[in-house]
Amino acid sequence: MQIERNLLQIQQQINQACTRANRSTSDVHIVAVTKAVSIERTVEALQSGLNHLGENRPEGLLNKQEAINKPAVWHYIGSLQTRKVKQVINKIQVLHSLDRLSLADEIQKRAEHTIDCFVQVNVSEEDAKHGIELKNVQTFIESLHEHNRIRVIGLMTMAPNTSNDEVIRSVFKGLKDMQIKISSNHYPHAPCTELSMGMSNDFEIAIEEGATYVRIGTALVGNESEDLT
Repeated sequence: MQIERNLLQIQQQINQACTRANRSTSDVHIVAVTKAVSIERTVEALQSGLNHLGENRPEGLLNKQEAINKPAVWHYIGSLQTRKVKQVINKIQVLHSLDRLSLADEIQKRAEHTIDCFVQVNVSEEDAKHGIELKNVQTFIESLHEHNRIRVIGLMTMAPNTSNDEVIRSVFKGLKDMQIKISSNHYPHAPCTELSMGMSNDFEIAIEEGATYVRIGTALVGNESEDLT
């Protein structure tokens, strides 16, 4: 299967990036971003050994969960509207886009179990991107201490859409520096040991800068306009 071949290539790239950074490959988890592909291709991803799946719309998440009777760890990787929290929050294990107090309040109200969350950070301060500015991350995380349905396991960011590797690297490094700062405070509600950063075009740089979760879609599962058979 093509996804298996893609996965082998990506694993080789991960191994090489880990070697350059003197890291263990066991520290890096692949989230297969299945948001743009069919149920059939998502099943193929699971059959290839990928059990972390990423969706960014409630409809796509719920439709696939209903159709796929296989164990998986479901990650919600898109911006989550407050009014849609009740649809998805008890269907996922990980949220990658916690970026405002109103969203945290709604999760606290609706969640039936503790949700592992990444706080989304707009490191590059681009107007088009969601996320909290770096300077506000610590204050925001401290404000969540009474939200016992939320566990901040780490930080998430998206790099700018640029071919300049040094710009991308500086964004990832900025997030890593903040993750170290937050984790050193040993907040009970926010261990903040993880970093969700890196996608199809920049995951190697992300790993070199400390990513523990990389969100890979096109390079791994393709999209519906491609024939992977």
